[in-house]
Formats: sequence, structure tokens, C-alpha cells
Amino acid sequence: MEWIIGILAALVAVLLIILAVYKRQIRDICRQLAFLKEYDSNLLITRQMDAFGIRELTDELNEMLELQREQRRRYLKKEQDISDAYTNLSHDIRTPLTSLDGYFQLLRDSKEQKERERYLKVIQERIVSLKEMLEELFTYTKLKNETYELKLEPLYLNRILTETAFSYYDVWVERGMEPEIDLTEEQLQIEGNEAGLRRTLQNIIKNGLDHGEGKMKFSMFRKEGWAVVECANYTARPDEIDVGKVFERFYKADEARSRNASSGLGLSIAKEFTVRMHGEIRAWLKGNWFTIQLRFPLLS
Repeated sequence: MEWIIGILAALVAVLLIILAVYKRQIRDICRQLAFLKEYDSNLLITRQMDAFGIRELTDELNEMLELQREQRRRYLKKEQDISDAYTNLSHDIRTPLTSLDGYFQLLRDSKEQKERERYLKVIQERIVSLKEMLEELFTYTKLKNETYELKLEPLYLNRILTETAFSYYDVWVERGMEPEIDLTEEQLQIEGNEAGLRRTLQNIIKNGLDHGEGKMKFSMFRKEGWAVVECANYTARPDEIDVGKVFERFYKADEARSRNASSGLGLSIAKEFTVRMHGEIRAWLKGNWFTIQLRFPLLS
């Protein structure tokens, strides 16, 4: 009988020891959580024992901490991106604003009707440029918001590309341009957003008009289940274009020679829209021709 009591006493003692260690481990985990809550640290929860669910608990806590830190990093990066956008755009806006102020003074002091008309035309161009830059910033900020949803529906790429390209007819005539156009007669249907697709094509064409040398080519064709659009513009200075950076925000090739003020967000916005429509976008240089290619999965 005494040996049974001894065994039971020993078991109770062992259980008390285990309970004490378990409680100490729980207190230690709580202490570590309190520290991590108060301080911005990359530390993870540590443990001295694996039994009684402690291992599973710490693993789940560490996974939650890693997920929380990744979300915070993404949030901070997004905030930095938007901050950079405002900073860069503020810098870009100063030039047309200063120019506007100067032309308003010239307009005020001018007595010649022809001069006044010329100054008014320049002022109108600067205002349009400022409006476009602010619109680019608004669109870029919207696309960077993860909660923003782009509604997709079946679209015929032929119609949208044709209408968008020929909306620049007056610009081509004014500059004495005659783009080469080679579009398939086959109706290519994709899933996309019409406004987003038009904006993408507009930004690509505008980039070619701003930085090209008066020659452009458009083509559209089917290739292995994809609808492919290519827009190419001739450049006399291909060495000034960094193909690896053209879709980065604020990248501006030959900025000093650009015909218009630019936010540097146009091709970045084109990429964001393309990705949201499950498409692909890439660029390359071949000789003096700079080409941007869009690819969208065909619905049929």
C-alpha cells in the first residue's frame, strides 16, 4: 500500500512540475507578445517546450506575425509609392505653372491681336497638359488601391483599337504623319474593360507621339490563342531608351526633347490596366524602332 501511495505522490509531483513549466511557458509567450505589441520588432515567438500544444501555438502565432508584417510592408510600400507620385508630380507641375504665369503676364501686356491669340493658344495647351497630369495621378492612385475592382466583360479588340487609333487622326495630319496600319479582319474577342483598354492604348500611342520621330506602325493579329497588338514608333536616339525601365513609374526617356510635359506614369498605368485584364505587356528595341506589345487571352 505504501508503495502505491509513493508512486501516486511521485506522479503528482511530476504533474505539478509539468504544470509549473507549462504555466511558465505560457507566461513567457504572453511576455513576448506584449513586447512585440509595444515595439516594432522582427523577432518571432520562441519556446522551451514542444509538448501539450505549445509547438502548434507558437507556430500559428509566428505565422500570423509574419503575415501581419508582410501586410505592413506592402502597406508602407504603397504609401511610399503614392507619396513619391505626389512629390514627382508636384515637381513636374511647377514648370507648366511657371510657364502659365509668364504667358498670362505677356497676354496682359500685349496689344497685338495675333500675339494675344498665340499666347491664349499656349495657355490652353498648358492647361490641358496640367489636366492630363492630374488625371494620370488620379488613375495611378486608383489602380494601386487593392480594393479597386475593374469590371471585365467580353469586348471586340478590333473596334476599340480602330476607334482609339483614329481618334488621333487630326494629330497625324497636323504633324504630316501617315502611320502604317495592319489589322487583321478577324474579330478578336477578349475579356476586358473598355475604358481601361482605351486608356491603355491612348497612353501607348501618346508615348509614341511624344517621344517618336514622326513614324508609327500599328498591327493586330491572332497568335496561339492570344490577341496581339503592337505599336511601334521610330526614334533617332534608341540609346536613350532603357527598355527595362519603360513601365516603371516616373521613367522618362529623352525628357528634355519630349514635346509635352509628362507625369511619367503613362506606361506604368498601361501596365496596371493590362495586368488587371489578365493580359501581358512588354517592350523592345530593334534598330531605331521602339515597340510595345499587348497580349490578351482570346475568348474564342
